[in-house]
Amino acid sequence: MGGADLQDKVAVVTGAAQGIGRAIAQLLGRHAAKIVVNDISEQQAATTAAVIRKQGGTAIEVIADVTNAADVERMISVVVRKFSTIHILVNNAGVLRPTRLPHISEAEWDLVLSSNLKGTFLCSQAVLPYFVEQRWGRIVNVSSTAGKSVSTLGGVHYTAAKAGVLGLTRAFAKEMARYNIRVNAVCPGLVNTEMVRNNVSSEQLQSFVAGFPISRMCEPEEVAELVSFLLSDGSNYITGASFDINGGDLMI
Repeated sequence: MGGADLQDKVAVVTGAAQGIGRAIAQLLGRHAAKIVVNDISEQQAATTAAVIRKQGGTAIEVIADVTNAADVERMISVVVRKFSTIHILVNNAGVLRPTRLPHISEAEWDLVLSSNLKGTFLCSQAVLPYFVEQRWGRIVNVSSTAGKSVSTLGGVHYTAAKAGVLGLTRAFAKEMARYNIRVNAVCPGLVNTEMVRNNVSSEQLQSFVAGFPISRMCEPEEVAELVSFLLSDGSNYITGASFDINGGDLMI
């Protein structure tokens, strides 16, 4: 895929301290976007932003909990004070829990739904006034193969949340297209990230990937390339869509 020309575009990437979010933030920074690295981990967010600046890009870190409306509003205010507006939002923040259905507590259900789905809603809603005013905006939501089928590692709450992200993507896209706002989603399978490695043994991972047509895990940078395409002018006629990147594990 060709790189997106994002010169002077302001891009907020949530959950960008590690994994997929970090790879997305760094790639968009190399494509000349001004990057807002969001996370709840101050040290890791600062590290991601520092790497982008070392590459010659522009980046700031903003610590905020995307499940909290006041925190999200504060984050957006910081971004607008620094850069005057916002052009791009990548909703990547989320958590995975492998707990099986009989053992999921109400608190854990709320955590997984809030971090993956509510946070996507709150951040999307918060940037809309700026997108509508300038008649230009791009949102990419990070869902999962779980959103289309069933999670390989996560529990039912993770599957439900990621399916909700896809529904939100379609509804936002239909409602906002009149303002030149495009909203799409990516659906990764097993990605070589800390979140995945912390929830499964290396032996189990090898067993999973052995059954994939492309017999390896996805790398975060590969997801970042797909996101970059969806932010580029090459995808200007695409909205409300979800794109699989799973090595052929799920084909529908």
